[in-house]
Amino acid sequence: MKFELLKTCSDSKARLGKITTPRGEINTPVFMPVGTQATVKAMETRELVAMGTEIILGNTYHLFLKPGHKTIQKLGGLHSFMNWNRPILTDSGGYQIFSLSQMRKITEEGAHFQSPIDGGAAHMLTPESSIEIQETLDSDIMMVLDECLPYPATETEARNSMELSLRWAQRSLNARKSENALFGIVQGGMYPHLRKEYIERLLEMPGFNGISIGGLSVGEPIPEMYDMTDVCTDTLPHDKPRYLMGVGMPKDLIECIDRGIDMFDCILPTRNARHGTIFTSRGVLHLRNEPFKEDPRPLDESCSCYTCRHYTRAYLRHLTMAKEILSCRLCSLHNLHYYLRLISEARFAIEQDRYKEFKKQFYKTQEIT
Repeated sequence: MKFELLKTCSDSKARLGKITTPRGEINTPVFMPVGTQATVKAMETRELVAMGTEIILGNTYHLFLKPGHKTIQKLGGLHSFMNWNRPILTDSGGYQIFSLSQMRKITEEGAHFQSPIDGGAAHMLTPESSIEIQETLDSDIMMVLDECLPYPATETEARNSMELSLRWAQRSLNARKSENALFGIVQGGMYPHLRKEYIERLLEMPGFNGISIGGLSVGEPIPEMYDMTDVCTDTLPHDKPRYLMGVGMPKDLIECIDRGIDMFDCILPTRNARHGTIFTSRGVLHLRNEPFKEDPRPLDESCSCYTCRHYTRAYLRHLTMAKEILSCRLCSLHNLHYYLRLISEARFAIEQDRYKEFKKQFYKTQEIT
């Protein structure tokens, strides 16, 4: 994997870059649709290609449990399995284990957990097994296994977790056998000095192709998330891509691009679509609201996606209220198209060196509540 930094705005930390992988180029900033279980929910891969998706995310934890990484390997690897020939990034499984707070135990060796999908069977994920699973899947960009702390956490808890994650990061590097790219993950809770120290020590480990920022979007106030992002990007090297994991709302993307982030992923476009919550150029639209019952307009009058070109708010509200599967597909298609277009517009603004103006205009247009 190769990363090229093309431009940084004169009045912002916003960056324009390009990641080159054997399976294709990724223009940054980039939003990665989440394909947790080898599918971006409700979407066909041809639809993702048509809307300009350059990379998607898969999840080590879920694919390990079902259908199993060895099964996927027998069927040609994850790309062949899901009919996707562009890059894939895989999460290490750390966040999913974090979410199993009542069903897991963290030790020096790794994370012991009970699976919620196969009768509570006992499993363990270690830094070595996480890398082995990701290499078996043949993902283009892999993540180290880390411990994701809940919010809030004391400084002592954050320090202890940070030390464990650093040891796991080194073990992940040592376990890598392939040429697949590997990103380190920055932890340290909400303590700026721990975040800075973590980055400095992570960079002493040669071999990481990029750096991810973890442990954010875990319940902390949004301003605190922005502050920690700023702390990290002020310390991170300029010659590696920066990935803010699990973030977020459109305004979070806009704010964190301004703070120097290159890569994002989030389940919100598809999850919210399934509940009739729509992202538009004028703000968030809730299809279940009564005023849309007879609304003949498209979801977003400035949008060129298939849904907006062919269906009305009234019809899509009807599908949502009737719990029809088609509502999930059409609304997911629109939301993903919106995110990808927003990121594309952000890239263009960086190229034109007018990101602050673009950000200001974004907030001016957010009228729907």
